Amino acid sequence: MASSLYHLKFVYLLSFLSTFHLIATRSFSSVRPLCRGDERSYLLQFKDSFVIDKSASSEPWAYPKVASWTLEGKNNDCCSWDGVECDEFTGHVIGLDLNSSCLYGSINSTSSLFHLVHLQRLNLADNHFKYSQIPSTVSNLSKLTHLDLSSSAFASQIPLEVSQLSQLSSLNLSGNAYLELKKPSLRSLVENLTFLEKLDLREVEIISMVPNILANLSSLTSLRLCDCRLYGEFPVGIFKLPNLRVLDMRQNEGLTGHLPDFQSSSTLEIMNLAKTNFSGKLPASIGNLGSLTKILMWGCNFSGFIPSSLGNLTRLNSLDLSYNTYKGRIPSSFGNLVHLSSLYLTSNEFTSPIPSELANLTQLTALNLGHNKFVGRIPSSIFNLTNLEFLSLSDNYFSGTVEFDKFVKLKKLTTLYLSNNQISLLESETNANRTHQKFVGIGLSRCNLSKFPNFLANQNELELLNLQGNNIHGQVPDWVWNMSKESLKSINLFDNFLTSLGQHPILLPWTNLAILDLSFNNIQGSLPIPSSSTLQYHASHNSFIGKISELICNLSSLQVLELSKNNLSGPLPQCLHSFGDSLVILDIQRNKLEGSIPQSWANGSKLMIIDFSQNKFQGWLPRSLAKCIALKALDLSNNQFNDTFPSWLGNLSNLKILILRSNKFYGPIKIHRVNYELQIVDLSYNSFTGMLPVELFQNSNSSRFDRAYHLSYIQVYSSFTANLSYQIFEFQYEYNFAMMMTNKGVDTIYEKVQEIFKALDFSSNRFAGDIPESIGNIKVLRLLNLSNNILTGHIPTTLGNLAELESLDLSQNKLVGEIPQQLTQLTFLESFNVSHNDLVGLIPQGKQFNTFQNNSFEGNSKLCGNPLLKKCKYYEVLPPLPSTSKKSHDLGSPLQFGWRSVTIGYGFGLLVGVTIGHIVIARNHEWLMKTFGVRQLVPGRKV
Repeated sequence: MASSLYHLKFVYLLSFLSTFHLIATRSFSSVRPLCRGDERSYLLQFKDSFVIDKSASSEPWAYPKVASWTLEGKNNDCCSWDGVECDEFTGHVIGLDLNSSCLYGSINSTSSLFHLVHLQRLNLADNHFKYSQIPSTVSNLSKLTHLDLSSSAFASQIPLEVSQLSQLSSLNLSGNAYLELKKPSLRSLVENLTFLEKLDLREVEIISMVPNILANLSSLTSLRLCDCRLYGEFPVGIFKLPNLRVLDMRQNEGLTGHLPDFQSSSTLEIMNLAKTNFSGKLPASIGNLGSLTKILMWGCNFSGFIPSSLGNLTRLNSLDLSYNTYKGRIPSSFGNLVHLSSLYLTSNEFTSPIPSELANLTQLTALNLGHNKFVGRIPSSIFNLTNLEFLSLSDNYFSGTVEFDKFVKLKKLTTLYLSNNQISLLESETNANRTHQKFVGIGLSRCNLSKFPNFLANQNELELLNLQGNNIHGQVPDWVWNMSKESLKSINLFDNFLTSLGQHPILLPWTNLAILDLSFNNIQGSLPIPSSSTLQYHASHNSFIGKISELICNLSSLQVLELSKNNLSGPLPQCLHSFGDSLVILDIQRNKLEGSIPQSWANGSKLMIIDFSQNKFQGWLPRSLAKCIALKALDLSNNQFNDTFPSWLGNLSNLKILILRSNKFYGPIKIHRVNYELQIVDLSYNSFTGMLPVELFQNSNSSRFDRAYHLSYIQVYSSFTANLSYQIFEFQYEYNFAMMMTNKGVDTIYEKVQEIFKALDFSSNRFAGDIPESIGNIKVLRLLNLSNNILTGHIPTTLGNLAELESLDLSQNKLVGEIPQQLTQLTFLESFNVSHNDLVGLIPQGKQFNTFQNNSFEGNSKLCGNPLLKKCKYYEVLPPLPSTSKKSHDLGSPLQFGWRSVTIGYGFGLLVGVTIGHIVIARNHEWLMKTFGVRQLVPGRKV
């Protein structure tokens, strides 16, 4: 009885305590404590250490949250301030969210922020901290579970103290391009962060292998390490982390690896390996990843066939396998991917047929099958994809006639690329004017068009138009100049049959144009000038006439200017030097331009190619060209420049090609310092005097070309990224340097110049003296032309070291002596000319020398032997007589006995005997026995 009573009292007590706790909790929660005074002070100090600058945050919704931090009125409770979170019981500040708050200024280790030791969540993303270092006192915030410092202009090394924040479950330091993680390493950073669920270090420069320790972080749900310059084999165990949902390793081109066999228990939702060096095949087990919504593996080294099991991933909304070497057919099981909104398979080796099941993908907005091997007609199933906004079928082998009206039925379609197939695109005359669909991108290169498509006349939102390589003849329609005036960024009319631009304005109307390509037509009239926004202007291979307008100097952002092979005349605009630092390529060759070159090129720091060849330029070269520190090739050939050698270019360490051919350059070449390693030098047809400029090729002895560049050319790339409304589009332009040189006696045009090609042409000047022995050190020299000078002395035997030499011209000089036998070692020599010198002796025989004709040696009266008709006499083929020693006059000399044996044994008469005796003096008695079968006389015996 007593025990029951006791038990009942105990139950009542528990009930009372429970009720009291509930009442107390409700009471306390209804009266939230004010923030701590010291912490309020820390927050205000932190606010005052920055200025508010809207440009410090990039997000459109950014606003200064700290503007509400004030003590005025009733706003002295910091727990009510914007971005501040307090503990509801203690009042301590436990959260600070200043994401996109327009803060600008440095942050250091003495910042009051690090006195808020109760902070659990800190977000300073999308501000600008002036490239200051993350302070080491961040370790004071030992209770942090979430730290986000992304995109806030932090720089330098991530301090080791971050690794001491052992409670972190989320760490985001991404988007700080100048942030490094080297000491400590990635391994040192994460080995103590055992509770990590999310790690984001995108764009942090790490430069290391991916540590295996990451595969031990069993709580990890998101790992983002893209663009960190990681390398080496990716730990396969990371794929098998039990809670991993997001894996983003893209843009680590040194990172290798392969995909494992996946289990159905995998939680992966996003797998992004784009632009890595992952390789191998897609395993059939990829079909087990039922949670996947995105597979982005473009720009890798994957190969083989696509497994049909990929069709099991019915949650996929984005699939990008572009820029690999997948082959075979697209599996019909792709028809199961009914939630797919984007499908990118471009630049692989897929073949036909395209499965009709793709018609099931009614949610598709973007479909790119370009750069594959599809053949036949464009499949009709594509025209059922009514939600398509972007469609590219370019660069395949589709054929037949295609009606443009079928694409118009895809009402949401704004981007259509059909370029570079074998199709003929037909436009209905009746429907063309009724096409109200607004396109953003149109690519119809090589679609057998005979005129400008009429539907373009109604387009006012077009950003990209490519009509390259069609059969469009005659005049550009006038309506073109009213088309998409404010939106057009690129128009390509390259390689058509246009003859006139019609009544075009001198200043073209497209205010945001980036690329204008009119090249390879036959357009006549004055040269149009694009807007100041233009980055690339190509108008070569036309018939433009007249002067270049001064308006061209408004193109302050221009990267490429190609006006070559026209009929432009008059002087260059004197403002041409005012082009900004952006200009990379300036090619105005083969026109009729005249006058002097503008004398100031102070802004040419990015110029890599300058080609002024085949014009009528005169006067001195502008000394300010020496400021073009990136200059790789300078071609001034076939003009009327009248100047001394530009030795002041000697500091241009990138200069590879210098062509001054056919001008009026004069005087000796004096060079004090040479920092460049010239690959091609052509000084021919000028009036240079003095000795050959040894200094020009002292730095050309490198043999690196033996090991590299065998398949590469002298090229310059110009690229930029345009934010088109439908995608980010990267425009790339590859400029191949071309030149003309005399090779094997023929003026040869090189449309491309290999990096391995080395050539020296000093011909048709007045160089004197000997040929330097050091020329033989240029191991990979292909062409050497020293003809038509007044060179003297012997041909250096060191020329036999030029194992790659294909053409050697030493003609029309005053060279003496014999042709070195060592030249027969030049097994690649196809052209050889030593005519019109004073050479003597036997022409070397064998190998390549058996292929040379008479004219290679004519004008040397003392040369003999094949291929000349003149045969050599005995004394013409012998080396010079050595000095006679005393021993040769002794009675017992074997040479003396040899003389007697010839005189007595052969008895050809005195003259012949003396001649053969001369041979014997020059040779030893073993040679005598071998050649004539005569024994040496032994004293005491008779013959």
